[in-house]
Amino acid sequence: MARISNERESFSHRLRQALHNAHHSSDSPTELARDFNIRFAGPPVTSHAARKWLVGEAIPTQDKMRALAEWLVVPVDWLRFGGEERSAGAQVDTSNFTPEDLKLVAELQLLGERERHIVREFIRIMMRMGKQPVPKKQDADGSGAAPLD
Repeated sequence: MARISNERESFSHRLRQALHNAHHSSDSPTELARDFNIRFAGPPVTSHAARKWLVGEAIPTQDKMRALAEWLVVPVDWLRFGGEERSAGAQVDTSNFTPEDLKLVAELQLLGERERHIVREFIRIMMRMGKQPVPKKQDADGSGAAPLD
C-alpha cells in the first residue's frame, strides 16, 4: 500500500513541476480542472478530481494522462512514471533546421518570459488545429460536390 501511495505522491510532484514549468498554477484544483477540460475531448474532470491529482491521492486514467502530457509538453511516460528527467525528451536534432528556423529560435530567446509563453500557447493551438480534419469546402449550392466539367 505504501508503494501505491508513493507512486501517487511522485506523480503529484511531477504534475506540479510540469504545471509550474508551463506557467500554470500548481496550487489551484479549480484552475487545473478548467484548463484541462478546455483541452480534453472526453468527459470533463471535476475540481475534486484535479485536487486528488495535485495532492497525490489519485493518478489520472491513461487518456487523461496523455492529454496532460500533451498540454504540458512533457513525455507521458515521464509524467506517469518519472525516471529520466524531461531533458532527455526535450533534446532536438537541429541538423534539419533551416537558417530561418535557427533565426526564429534565436528571436524567441530574446523575448520576455510572458511573450515566450504566448508564443508557446499559440504553437500548441496551431498543432492541435493541424491534427483536426480539414472541413470540406462547400460549393455555391451548399452541396460540397465538385462541379462537373
